Amino acid sequence: MSTTAKSLRAFLDAAPAVALVEVAEAKGSTPREKGAWMLVSPQRIFGTIGGGQLEFMAIDTARAMLGADAPPSPLWGGSIREAERGGGEVASEHAVITPAPAPRADPPHNPHKGEGKEITLDIPLGPEIGQCCGGRVEVAISNVDGAMRAELLASAEASDAARPHVHVFGGGHVGHALASAFALLPLNVVVVETRADALEGMPDNVVTRLTPMPEEMVREAPAGTAFVVLTHDHALDFLIVAEALKRDDAAYVGMIGSKTKKATFRSWFLKTAGGSEAQYARLVCPIGGDGVKDKRPAVIAALAAAEIMTALVLRAK
Repeated sequence: MSTTAKSLRAFLDAAPAVALVEVAEAKGSTPREKGAWMLVSPQRIFGTIGGGQLEFMAIDTARAMLGADAPPSPLWGGSIREAERGGGEVASEHAVITPAPAPRADPPHNPHKGEGKEITLDIPLGPEIGQCCGGRVEVAISNVDGAMRAELLASAEASDAARPHVHVFGGGHVGHALASAFALLPLNVVVVETRADALEGMPDNVVTRLTPMPEEMVREAPAGTAFVVLTHDHALDFLIVAEALKRDDAAYVGMIGSKTKKATFRSWFLKTAGGSEAQYARLVCPIGGDGVKDKRPAVIAALAAAEIMTALVLRAK
């Protein structure tokens, strides 16, 4: 499975000189939250702090710190503080925020490169820099040494391990579309099938499981897993959903289908499967809601992926 840690390691291995760019403070409306970060090398970037002129400024400053000959961003403003890492502030400069008179203008400060340096940009996100967020951001930029590389990798590995889990039961048209949608998100995704050919062509960064008893995968899933059920067999759907609804720790239980299928499941679940009304009330069917009357697999997958991601994020708060 493709992970942030794997991609990060590849980036760091290819970049002897790297700067860490991190949102140290975020006040008001800003593109990213405090703690958001990215890495900048002379040739490439990894991650984002929100894009736009804010990010261009940060990239230019980071590359100047690294000694790279990079063109500056078209606008510049705010204040810049330079300090020795772990020590006090050693220099301070402030620039009046004005639009650049030419398509590109040099930043008002050329940070000194070298280990142990840290630069802080204090930038208001207004029309002066071509952004209309209205907030204010402090961005800390520092050289990445060996110890920090190890810390970043360890943090990425821990973040990967903590990703929410999604189990997709069924590898048909919608199952494939869902797997492709989930592959773009920070999730641990497992596609479960009883048919080997249905697992062919799945995205590389999802796990596939071939089993004659998919309900066992429900029992083995970690707490907080989201279950979405869309197999080729309604009876199998019912069996898997019933097992999922028994788990009070499930973040989401969804089944593809119509109002008729949901009503049929309810009758079977309450009368035959020993389920309760409280458990049944947790079932999402149809997945993705019924506000959009478009049954193309890619559309269903997009709506369902947003719905499931929302459930996972809300659970994590």
